[in-house]
Amino acid sequence: MATKNEVKEYLAYWFQLGKRVIAVNGKVSFLPQPVIQGDRYSQEFEECWLKILSPATGDCYLDGTQETINELLTPAWEMLPCGRCSMPVPLKNVGMPALLCPCSNLPGWPNTEIPAPRSPVCSQEQLTSICASFGEKSADAK
Repeated sequence: MATKNEVKEYLAYWFQLGKRVIAVNGKVSFLPQPVIQGDRYSQEFEECWLKILSPATGDCYLDGTQETINELLTPAWEMLPCGRCSMPVPLKNVGMPALLCPCSNLPGWPNTEIPAPRSPVCSQEQLTSICASFGEKSADAK
């Protein structure tokens, strides 16, 4: 089952590549920029996420897909890496998988020459983790 955080991360990754979320029968689209600000998602992204989840917005789906965001939040779906580009894609637990990865209509993707989309990273936690691993290695050397 895809968790709310996994679906949120899925959208954040695709937003970083310029994919939009379509709503209101194609009349409205969302593409918050920036998606990440420092060690967290941007305010624009968080506001967009709340609009996408709002029942008032209606059905929303990532451009190039057929599954609604509300469908992805049911136990029938999980998020796994695309076999072509390693980006997160929805996969139905039972039955047929999604027909296409959202990368299918992105020209020039996958592109290993540029940084891949990512989740927010807390720099302090990363540095602490790196320091701790050096401490373990020096203790092993004694």
